[in-house]
Amino acid sequence: MAPPSKYSPEFREEAVQVTPRSSKTITEVAREFDLNYETLRGWVKKHQIQQEPSVGAELTVNERARLKELERMNRELEMENSFLKKAAAYVCPERRRLPV
Repeated sequence: MAPPSKYSPEFREEAVQVTPRSSKTITEVAREFDLNYETLRGWVKKHQIQQEPSVGAELTVNERARLKELERMNRELEMENSFLKKAAAYVCPERRRLPV
């Protein structure tokens, strides 16, 4: 029999919910919550299986890998876009006052 968890179900749920919504990796979120990376990864994986059991079964290994790569690229592009917007506002302060 496994020992009782030191993390409450509410804490687990919050950590699992933050992970896909943020542009951060599981490792970064685990550091923020002061968790081991593998612990959070296990929680996220378990949550995904419970929420979408048929999606994982429909995709092949190559499709899942491609989807994961595209999601990573999308997160990176969103971060770069955000950075460029901030840089443009810094370089061209009058642009902040103009309607976009």
